[in-house]
Amino acid sequence: MGHYIQAGFPGSYNAVVQKPFSDASLLEHIRELPHARATYKQLVRELRVQGEDRDSLEDSLDRLADKGLVVELRSGHYVAVGSNPEYAAGRVFIHRDGFGFLIPDQVNESIQGDIFLPPDEAAKAMHGDRALVHIRRIANEGRAEGQLVRILRRAHITVVGEFRINRRGHFVAPSDDRIQQWIEIPEGMEMPKRRAGVNRVGAQEREIASAEDLDGMIVNVEVLEFPEDGGHGVGRIIEVLGYPDDFGVDVEIIIRKHHLPHEFPEDAIEQAREIPHEIPAAELDRRSDFRELDIVTIDGETARDFDDAVWVERLPNGHFALQVHIADVGHYVRPGTPIDEEALLRGTSVYFPDRAVPMLPVELSTDICSLRPHEDRLVLSALLEIDRQGDAVAQKFTRGVIRSAERMTYTNVFRVLEGDAAMRERYSGLVERFELMRELALILNRKRTKRGSIDFDMPETNIELDLSGQMVGVTRAERNVAHRIIEEFMLAANEAVAGHLEAAGIPALYRIHERPEAKRVMDFEEIAAHFGYSLGIGAIPVKRFPVVERRRDGRKVRKDIVVAREDFQISSRNYQRLIAKISGKPEERILSYLMLRSLKQARYSNVNEGHFALAATAYTHFTSPIRRYPDLVVHRVLSHYLDTNDPLLENSLLRELGEDTSFTERRAAEAERELIEWKKVKFMQDRVGDEFDALIISTTKFGFFVELTELFVEGLVPMETLPGDRFLYHENGRKIIGERSRKAYSIGDKVRVRLDRADTVEHKLQFAVAEDVGRRKARNPGRERKRT
Repeated sequence: MGHYIQAGFPGSYNAVVQKPFSDASLLEHIRELPHARATYKQLVRELRVQGEDRDSLEDSLDRLADKGLVVELRSGHYVAVGSNPEYAAGRVFIHRDGFGFLIPDQVNESIQGDIFLPPDEAAKAMHGDRALVHIRRIANEGRAEGQLVRILRRAHITVVGEFRINRRGHFVAPSDDRIQQWIEIPEGMEMPKRRAGVNRVGAQEREIASAEDLDGMIVNVEVLEFPEDGGHGVGRIIEVLGYPDDFGVDVEIIIRKHHLPHEFPEDAIEQAREIPHEIPAAELDRRSDFRELDIVTIDGETARDFDDAVWVERLPNGHFALQVHIADVGHYVRPGTPIDEEALLRGTSVYFPDRAVPMLPVELSTDICSLRPHEDRLVLSALLEIDRQGDAVAQKFTRGVIRSAERMTYTNVFRVLEGDAAMRERYSGLVERFELMRELALILNRKRTKRGSIDFDMPETNIELDLSGQMVGVTRAERNVAHRIIEEFMLAANEAVAGHLEAAGIPALYRIHERPEAKRVMDFEEIAAHFGYSLGIGAIPVKRFPVVERRRDGRKVRKDIVVAREDFQISSRNYQRLIAKISGKPEERILSYLMLRSLKQARYSNVNEGHFALAATAYTHFTSPIRRYPDLVVHRVLSHYLDTNDPLLENSLLRELGEDTSFTERRAAEAERELIEWKKVKFMQDRVGDEFDALIISTTKFGFFVELTELFVEGLVPMETLPGDRFLYHENGRKIIGERSRKAYSIGDKVRVRLDRADTVEHKLQFAVAEDVGRRKARNPGRERKRT
């Protein structure tokens, strides 16, 4: 993780002292050399490195090697990974069948897709490790096979799993089935040491008298020796979580499986408890005072961390004054402090159906920083003047203090706007304010739509739990105009801050969304064409690579490998127009789902590349610093810029922060998604044999995936379970077709399915086509009579 360089007084930062070269410039220099190769002596000569800077050069080369950006082939001889086609660095993905792939950090144009690792090579790594591989073979079609050179960074310092006792000793079987290697627990290392630390999220630990008491329980293991060549690793137990079906253990497993930091260090807790609640008079005096305005927060019913508060007024010229006040977390959380270091490590708060793992200690997240009603709170404010077309014609950013007039919920604001008499009476002093908010939000939305912003109306699921934490239902989460109000106001504030920092040339952290890759767009276009739709971009240009395949009978067959080129024309308007065309149509849900999958994932970067989906030239995250570290970084940059034009952070540090926080965001999303899927499987356990209406959302060589229409639950219908014919996957049309009957299953088809299996170990559901089952039963009436 990156670190700030703090100057002589709190809240002010200087740029890092420049060396004759940086890691980035050194790497770029090596990449530009023939074959991306260089020797140490060559670099000393070409970069004119002298004296103590030679040590700095060696240190830079070591850091680049540790990150897998260069390889030291032999002493003093280096090659840049990615620029040289012989080597690749990336993340290892292990399949449960033993083989694996390396997902390269950088695109290598000489190969197609990921790099295959045969079982003997995959056994040298654990799932998720960052590794360096030597590409030892490239097949005609561009598929590469690699040999693992070394592990660059271990993904699993700890492993969560089930403790098992057998004749060979004591072992832990990992909960993640992609970690193939069991962890051996030597005698004397079965009993965890008691810890004095406070677990702010975890369940209570059980009293364990002996290793035999652990059999069948879920434990967390510190890995002492990593497995090599398929053998066992060695570790010691550091936590006992309970039995697999104990209340809350599923959440504890997910937290540890994804290595989510969940226990605040003692120094962070102590720091949080020592922060005074009282705001000094001197601090109030130097801020803009908004306490007399009827500013409100609008959040969900269960929210406790209130990041943002809003206020709107109509100006004499007919324009709108929009105030977006965001909790001034940066005032309390200073760089390099224990709370800051832990917040950077977490990157974001993680939200599960029955609990949250907050980025900040509760003393801050739900109290001192949270914009609670009728209490003075420090804020960083965006004050915008917006005309009738939705354009910001004036803006100002300032430190402020507010006193929220009400803690509103989306539901109550919606009721007020829908004319609920009781609600309008209860909030009579705010009714006009809410109506102005709705008017402005609709103007802002029209403006975004006009410029090409994409708005997918995809259903979000709401998981219903009972008091024991078990899922009892899943419903569609309702969105109303109150959600739209806050969404539009936060988008406007984020865009205003990004544009302000960009125009000033201040190094900052942006939220970027790059245009989609050609291959994904081409794949979507092929599917959309079966429904009679298109993004309207015309033919995507392609490159053709002629290859010769030798068949088993010795014949040589010539064919072309077709690769989509990236120099094609596309904009967010293409997506927007198609969304409008399919609105209300039966195929809307499946095509919206596939369109969303064709887009890239948004990420954080120090380089502003715009936001494709929002059709914004500059965008950032500013409005949620209680739960997102990038927002806290942007607050620090903006707050610093209010006092001086000097940059706060250098671009290399911001680049690291962008990479780190993008990773923690993905980690949190994967953990949240996996727990939801696990709870869905548990929920469906008692419904094995039941039939459901479903939609085919994807087809593969081994079957097709369906989503249940009412429950938003996904599962697989395996190819071999399709009765009455031999079915084959036709890649050109992405259809599964019967050889004799020509019966076809395609993406977007509605089917009736029966739940055959709920696998709580792999968290997967398996279905069969119900109507075919019914026909099969009808052919065997004798069997039915026996049953009755």
